[in-house]
Amino acid sequence: MKFGLIFANAGPFGRAEGLTHLAQTAESVGLESLWTVEHVVVPTGYASQYPYSQDGRMPGSEESPIPDPYVWLAYAAAVTKTIKLATGIIILPQRHPFYVAKEAATLDQLSGGRHILGVGIGWLEEEFKAMKVPFDKRASITDESIRALHDLWSEGPSSHKGDYYEWTAVESNPKPVGGRIPIVIGGHTKGAARRAARLGDGFFPGQADKLEECIAEIKAECARIGRDSSEVEISGGSRPTPDEVKRLEDLGVSRFVIGPPGFTKDDVESGLEKLGDELFSKF
Repeated sequence: MKFGLIFANAGPFGRAEGLTHLAQTAESVGLESLWTVEHVVVPTGYASQYPYSQDGRMPGSEESPIPDPYVWLAYAAAVTKTIKLATGIIILPQRHPFYVAKEAATLDQLSGGRHILGVGIGWLEEEFKAMKVPFDKRASITDESIRALHDLWSEGPSSHKGDYYEWTAVESNPKPVGGRIPIVIGGHTKGAARRAARLGDGFFPGQADKLEECIAEIKAECARIGRDSSEVEISGGSRPTPDEVKRLEDLGVSRFVIGPPGFTKDDVESGLEKLGDELFSKF
């Protein structure tokens, strides 16, 4: 079992000192990966329901800083050596594939191949409206974008003609280390699970209670398209206890994700060191 840290760019960790301390402490206690969140803007008074909380609101206030994930991860790459650097997630249909391909490959090169690209379709309709991106098309835009990214990362020029993007032969450089970056599909729906089976290297459901049905959906879709479902790495999270980690491991989860144990330096250090001794070292 690998262990990852989610919400890594939230709160005080969006500032240089907090980022450095969190990233280096996480690396020292044996965490495998850091996962960042994204919203380019948060429309005030939004009515859309955040799917991962009971009250339908994101953690923190609307004015809480959410640093750009790629700038944050590039800084984290510079102050760490081994920990993997993941977007968890970027809202892919809001970003042109050209920019994602460039930013992801650049980070992968600078970090020595440590990037994991987590993507999702998004949920905040008001944000899509502000950006003039069609909310009802976000799933199909995401599917097309993932295919376009693989083309852009391949050797030589690539062209594309789809429903949302079209370009003649272009060169996109640099390329990722080894020619590809793992793409993890975020989401908690059966549609997201099927997308992971068709297009992803991994799946990261945001709701623990949806995990079993999503894994079943991945297996069914993989069987339908003739893919080995073991090729889709499952990440998940819940209460960070040995029994809960073992339960998820038995379900097929290979990465267990947790949030920061606190926001002060002392809380981060003592909390992660305790988890390292009592949890990470046992798996």
